[in-house]
Amino acid sequence: RLELRCERDGADGAELRLDAHPSLAVSRAALLPPPGGPGDAAGRALPVESRPFASYGSALHIALPQAPRAGQLLTLLIDYEAGEGPGVCWLSPEQTAGKQKPYMYTQGQAVLNRSFFPCFDTPSVKFTYSATVKVPEGFTAVMSATSWEKQKDNTFVFKMSQPIPSYLIALVVGDIVSADVGPRSRVWAEPCLIEAAKKEYDGVIEEFLVVGEKLFGPYVWGRYDILFMPPSFPFGGMENPCLTFVTPCLLAGDRSLVDVIIHEISHSWFGNLVTNATWGEFWLNEGFTMYAQRRISTEVYGLPYTCLEAATGRALLRQHMDATGEDHPLNKLRVVIEPGLCVNPDDTYNETPYEKGYCFVSYLAHLVGNQSKFDAFLQAYVNRFKFQSITADDTLGFFLEYFPELKEKGVDSIPGFEFDRWLNTPGWPPYLPDLSLGQQLMRPAEELAELWAADSLNMEAIEAVDIMGWRTYQLVYFLDQVLQKSPLPEGNVKRLSKMYPKISKAQNAELRLRWCQIVLKNNLEAEYNKVKDFLHSQGKQKYTLPLYRAMWGGSEATRALAMETFSATAPQLHVNVQNYVKKILGLAAAE
Repeated sequence: RLELRCERDGADGAELRLDAHPSLAVSRAALLPPPGGPGDAAGRALPVESRPFASYGSALHIALPQAPRAGQLLTLLIDYEAGEGPGVCWLSPEQTAGKQKPYMYTQGQAVLNRSFFPCFDTPSVKFTYSATVKVPEGFTAVMSATSWEKQKDNTFVFKMSQPIPSYLIALVVGDIVSADVGPRSRVWAEPCLIEAAKKEYDGVIEEFLVVGEKLFGPYVWGRYDILFMPPSFPFGGMENPCLTFVTPCLLAGDRSLVDVIIHEISHSWFGNLVTNATWGEFWLNEGFTMYAQRRISTEVYGLPYTCLEAATGRALLRQHMDATGEDHPLNKLRVVIEPGLCVNPDDTYNETPYEKGYCFVSYLAHLVGNQSKFDAFLQAYVNRFKFQSITADDTLGFFLEYFPELKEKGVDSIPGFEFDRWLNTPGWPPYLPDLSLGQQLMRPAEELAELWAADSLNMEAIEAVDIMGWRTYQLVYFLDQVLQKSPLPEGNVKRLSKMYPKISKAQNAELRLRWCQIVLKNNLEAEYNKVKDFLHSQGKQKYTLPLYRAMWGGSEATRALAMETFSATAPQLHVNVQNYVKKILGLAAAE
């Protein structure tokens, strides 16, 4: 049921167009009488027709009896059936952690929720919602909602009282249980994972929320719960309000990956509260969130560690731009998504909006030149645009209005750093924030990588370095350096593997990814099974695609490994990830 208000008198005639999907079967549309007014409760049936729109969806055309007037309220009822589309994921028991019961979840970002329900599937429109969900005995339903209650007959009632864009509506049904980990937080997971989830996250979420509120203003969503998804979930996290979905890869056992949660928490202000009006300006969500994440991390873990984490982010941006070419049109902050062109908004998902976006926000902070003044600006920005969807022009206009002295100076058009260049020119960021404080953690990692890349190994010098105390991102940085220097001289990687079981036998997914990349780049056939095991254990896009790229770009043996692994794991992957892998392996014509 859609409750609509007509914004203005339109010349568009008496037609409503909604986003839908060929997999969505609409049986009836009707106009309901005004609440309390005369008329048939079943409503007046309306002609409805589905027409092609783009590769990722169709348009639902509903004929209204007459053109609505500005301010008029309409209530529309649409009877439909969904479930086969890309936004609704059905997992067989073997795709779950518990392997006992099936599971379903929805994933809306960027344009997939149109296959879950007919809607205005654009981040420029925000609305509240409620839902009643009936599920079989032995299953629990949860949604991204500010309130939920369980009623009889295993029926759950949800209400989201704050306006959100369509992509943030999410539903999960599975054999899931919860445990409290803070005053406004609980973790949800399959029963076999709940103990690990509670142990890993007990007490930490509240600490991050409190720092976020201090920096960016009140947390407006009430609860902040985390749902640990089955291993096939394609993302690190999805910031569905009140209920963040995360990969079970975050259960490293040593809290070494909790900073991914800082990223999702930061979306509570940047993305969920202030939202990009179009997917072509995705950096407004992700660049600001990366900046916010690193502000919280600096407060909690200190600047050197945060600089080190940001350096690994910069390395990912470098890898991405080397792979695509710097001047690829997706390497702009403002990507053109034209109706009818083949750019699917989902394809804007890459390192550029995150890391180049982070550099642009850092550049704005650099122009201000004072951290507490920039923090105050961010708080004012959130307050000014909360519950709205905005463009980069809104953001940058507000920045210049907030700092009139900078506007006076013409900071938007400094040669080489023009705001327009940041937005519309592809390539490497014109400004890079200073990460030199990370040097105290990076230098030992760089020196150790140098030692391992030597033709004859200086074992005395290598043994003098104790990596047992290094935190995840220091190890990640070390492995990134080793990967850059690969292939290493014959035999070195084998010795490295033996010397550091902390790395070569790690359970931490970030370390496993890099170790697998090193194994492939150095043709260490004895450890190809680790690549296979890692790809069997999870289906996260960020870990899966680079490994298939590395296998496909390697030897005959690694290409065979890629084919063998994909044919075994394809059914447990998310459909988008399956398609991306097919593209890499040349199994499907790219859309």
